Amino acid sequence: MSYWEDRILPRVIEVTCSDRMTGRWRAQVCAGVSGEVLEVGFGSGTNLAHYPSGVTRVDAVEPSDLAWQRAQEAVGDFGRPVRRVGLDGAALVLGDASVDAVVSSYTMCTIPDLDGALAEFRRVLRPGGALHFVEHSAAPDTAVAAWQQRIQPVWGRIGGGCHLTRDIPALVTGAGFTLTDLDAFYAPGPAVSKPFGWMTVGRAVEA
Repeated sequence: MSYWEDRILPRVIEVTCSDRMTGRWRAQVCAGVSGEVLEVGFGSGTNLAHYPSGVTRVDAVEPSDLAWQRAQEAVGDFGRPVRRVGLDGAALVLGDASVDAVVSSYTMCTIPDLDGALAEFRRVLRPGGALHFVEHSAAPDTAVAAWQQRIQPVWGRIGGGCHLTRDIPALVTGAGFTLTDLDAFYAPGPAVSKPFGWMTVGRAVEA
């Protein structure tokens, strides 16, 4: 891992994915979550402030040691068990049917083996459990999607492996989930931000 990815990028993500706008979408995703939760891409613990009181435990998958260190104040404030259970969403150490919900916030764009991770999410979810996500995704507009393709080689290096070109809802359904809720929209901002701003906020259950 480069110095940029190890020491700088976690701080950049903490700032850019923790503002008032992204917080609104985090709150939307977390609102219906309860019980024992697996959060993939835990970061600095930003979602903890949005979880309802019905969440009893959070198992965190977070590859960055720095992000996990920076999460400790939020973990303390949360007042319920939070444990780091791994570094890779595609290689979970949890048992089958061991969590009530999986939460992913701005993470499925970056997981190297997303198909493997989605299979793991299905494996660890209990019957009736759901995958809750907020992710940027491949845009439906041809011109914007073309820009995403042009930008991707450079963006992937800057963004720690982030993919602008992944169609997250399609990948979720292709992995055997059924979408029960989906909001898709461009984040507010100038036209130049559109390649980075096609947002998907959804909930999916096993098909």
